[in-house]
Amino acid sequence: MMEFEKVEYSDEAVELTALAARPDGKPRAAIAIYPTFMNSTPGVEVKAERLVEAGYSVLIGDFYGPDAPSNFDEAFAAMAALRSDPPAMRQRLRATLDLLRSREPDAPQLAIGFCLGGMAVLEMARDGEDLAAVVSFHGLLETALPANKPIIPRILVCHGDADSLVPREQVTGFWSEMDAVKADWHLHSYAGVEHGFTNPRMLDGSANPAYDASADRQSWAAMHSLFDEVLG
Repeated sequence: MMEFEKVEYSDEAVELTALAARPDGKPRAAIAIYPTFMNSTPGVEVKAERLVEAGYSVLIGDFYGPDAPSNFDEAFAAMAALRSDPPAMRQRLRATLDLLRSREPDAPQLAIGFCLGGMAVLEMARDGEDLAAVVSFHGLLETALPANKPIIPRILVCHGDADSLVPREQVTGFWSEMDAVKADWHLHSYAGVEHGFTNPRMLDGSANPAYDASADRQSWAAMHSLFDEVLG
């Protein structure tokens, strides 16, 4: 496993810790990675390592700071608290982008996210962040602050159609929201695939029943295809 550098940053009084890594030489682009509602996990870090191997500088953000959850119950509570104040949540998410830009000011900026992190990259797009592209993997699509101005980044949403956390009406609502602001978006929906389809293992190392190898491969390839298109 790759060694990640721990980078301290903050959202006002909340101390946060990001995980960073970069390739040898000039990176192709810099990618903010927003993790799952459990914060960074081995599955997210494997994805980050693969991006570094592909030539990208990466920064895995921190949702919670010192109060990071250690189990699912704590994580659901922490996520609910974060989402209960949408403007404050966006401020927390922007802190990660600000850190990425300070570390890689000359590189094109991208963002990807998983689960809560998938919601995070869409919130940053809705908020007007100047990114080349964002990619949401099994991300939450609902928002308390729908887009009301042009969206800058290209958007790719990779979604499991059987995701019980994102019912189909939220999917069609997302389409309508994006169309209303003339966003440049793609949504890939994988039939019969559940939430968390990119992670083969649970935190205890057991097999993740929601993992779908085909959807994982296809969504990852779609991300790289989009990056190739926007980066040239």
